[in-house]
Amino acid sequence: QARLVQSGGGLVRSGGSLSLSCTVPRRTFSTHHMGWFRLAPGKEREFVAGISSSGGNSYYADSVKGRFTISKTTANYTVNLQMNSLMPEDTAVYYCGATLTNLVSRPNWKTYAYWGQGTQVTVSS
Repeated sequence: QARLVQSGGGLVRSGGSLSLSCTVPRRTFSTHHMGWFRLAPGKEREFVAGISSSGGNSYYADSVKGRFTISKTTANYTVNLQMNSLMPEDTAVYYCGATLTNLVSRPNWKTYAYWGQGTQVTVSS
Protein backbone atom coordinates (compact mmCIF):
# COMPACT_ATOMS: atom_id res chain seq x y z
CA GLN A 1 0.00 0.00 0.00
CA ALA A 2 1.66 3.21 -1.20
CA ARG A 3 1.41 6.17 1.17
CA LEU A 4 1.20 9.61 -0.35
CA VAL A 5 2.00 12.51 1.98
CA GLN A 6 0.73 15.98 1.17
CA SER A 7 1.96 19.37 2.33
CA GLY A 8 1.21 22.99 1.57
CA GLY A 9 -2.11 24.71 1.16
CA GLY A 10 -3.68 27.14 3.59
CA LEU A 11 -5.54 30.44 3.40
CA VAL A 12 -4.98 33.13 0.80
CA ARG A 13 -6.83 36.11 -0.60
CA SER A 14 -8.36 36.09 -4.04
CA GLY A 15 -5.66 36.61 -6.66
CA GLY A 16 -2.97 35.08 -4.47
CA SER A 17 -0.90 31.94 -4.88
CA LEU A 18 -0.40 28.70 -3.01
CA SER A 19 1.51 25.53 -3.70
CA LEU A 20 0.83 21.92 -2.83
CA SER A 21 3.27 19.03 -2.72
CA CYS A 22 2.74 15.31 -2.64
CA THR A 23 5.59 13.01 -1.63
CA VAL A 24 5.32 9.67 -3.38
CA PRO A 25 7.09 6.35 -2.67
CA ARG A 26 9.88 5.89 -5.18
CA ARG A 27 8.40 2.90 -6.98
CA THR A 28 4.98 4.49 -7.29
CA PHE A 29 6.58 7.73 -8.50
CA SER A 30 8.15 5.96 -11.47
CA THR A 31 5.25 3.69 -12.41
CA HIS A 32 2.06 5.67 -11.75
CA HIS A 33 0.47 8.69 -13.30
CA MET A 34 -0.37 11.34 -10.73
CA GLY A 35 -3.39 13.54 -10.38
CA TRP A 36 -4.74 16.30 -8.18
CA PHE A 37 -8.42 16.34 -7.32
CA ARG A 38 -10.46 18.65 -5.13
CA LEU A 39 -13.59 18.22 -3.09
CA ALA A 40 -15.74 21.17 -2.13
CA PRO A 41 -18.79 21.00 0.16
CA GLY A 42 -21.83 19.78 -1.71
CA LYS A 43 -19.87 18.91 -4.83
CA GLU A 44 -18.33 15.77 -6.31
CA ARG A 45 -14.61 15.13 -6.32
CA GLU A 46 -13.29 17.07 -9.31
CA PHE A 47 -10.21 16.44 -11.44
CA VAL A 48 -7.88 19.43 -11.31
CA ALA A 49 -4.59 18.42 -12.95
CA GLY A 50 -2.61 15.34 -13.86
CA ILE A 51 0.86 14.39 -15.01
CA SER A 52 2.09 11.25 -16.68
CA SER A 53 4.54 8.93 -14.96
CA SER A 54 7.31 10.15 -17.26
CA GLY A 55 6.45 13.76 -16.55
CA GLY A 56 6.18 14.36 -20.27
CA ASN A 57 2.46 15.06 -20.42
CA SER A 58 0.25 17.17 -18.21
CA TYR A 59 -3.49 17.71 -18.19
CA TYR A 60 -5.72 20.35 -16.66
CA ALA A 61 -9.35 21.00 -15.99
CA ASP A 62 -10.64 23.92 -18.01
CA SER A 63 -11.40 25.79 -14.79
CA VAL A 64 -7.71 25.94 -13.80
CA LYS A 65 -5.93 25.98 -17.15
CA GLY A 66 -3.48 28.86 -17.32
CA ARG A 67 -3.55 29.36 -13.55
CA PHE A 68 -2.33 26.04 -12.13
CA THR A 69 0.83 24.14 -13.01
CA ILE A 70 1.57 20.53 -12.15
CA SER A 71 5.13 19.22 -12.08
CA LYS A 72 7.27 16.35 -10.83
CA THR A 73 10.52 16.70 -8.90
CA THR A 74 12.53 13.51 -9.29
CA ALA A 75 15.17 14.45 -6.72
CA ASN A 76 12.71 14.12 -3.84
CA TYR A 77 9.88 12.15 -5.46
CA THR A 78 7.31 14.89 -5.20
CA VAL A 79 4.44 15.98 -7.38
CA ASN A 80 3.73 19.67 -7.10
CA LEU A 81 0.76 21.88 -7.86
CA GLN A 82 1.47 25.58 -8.18
CA MET A 83 -1.76 27.55 -7.96
CA ASN A 84 -1.80 31.17 -9.10
CA SER A 85 -4.58 33.73 -9.50
CA LEU A 86 -6.66 31.84 -6.98
CA MET A 87 -10.38 32.50 -6.78
CA PRO A 88 -12.91 31.78 -4.02
CA GLU A 89 -14.34 28.96 -6.15
CA ASP A 90 -10.99 27.17 -5.84
CA THR A 91 -11.72 26.64 -2.15
CA ALA A 92 -11.74 22.91 -1.45
CA VAL A 93 -9.85 20.03 0.08
CA TYR A 94 -7.21 18.98 -2.43
CA TYR A 95 -6.05 15.38 -2.80
CA CYS A 96 -3.19 13.87 -4.76
CA GLY A 97 -3.71 10.42 -6.19
CA ALA A 98 -1.80 7.78 -8.14
CA THR A 99 -3.22 5.71 -10.97
CA LEU A 100 -2.04 3.29 -13.65
CA THR A 101 -4.82 4.46 -15.98
CA ASN A 102 -3.76 6.73 -18.82
CA LEU A 103 -4.69 10.32 -18.03
CA VAL A 104 -5.64 11.26 -21.59
CA SER A 105 -9.23 10.23 -20.87
CA ARG A 106 -9.28 12.07 -17.50
CA PRO A 107 -10.07 8.85 -15.60
CA ASN A 108 -12.56 8.92 -12.78
CA TRP A 109 -11.16 9.27 -9.28
CA LYS A 110 -12.27 5.70 -8.59
CA THR A 111 -9.49 4.43 -10.85
CA TYR A 112 -6.85 5.88 -8.54
CA ALA A 113 -5.20 3.30 -6.32
CA TYR A 114 -3.52 5.53 -3.75
CA TRP A 115 -4.38 8.86 -2.15
CA GLY A 116 -2.87 11.53 -0.02
CA GLN A 117 -4.49 12.64 3.22
CA GLY A 118 -6.03 15.82 1.78
CA THR A 119 -5.09 19.48 2.24
CA GLN A 120 -7.41 22.43 2.78
CA VAL A 121 -7.13 25.37 0.40
CA THR A 122 -9.25 28.39 1.29
CA VAL A 123 -9.46 31.47 -0.91
CA SER A 124 -11.15 34.50 0.60
CA SER A 125 -12.80 37.17 -1.51
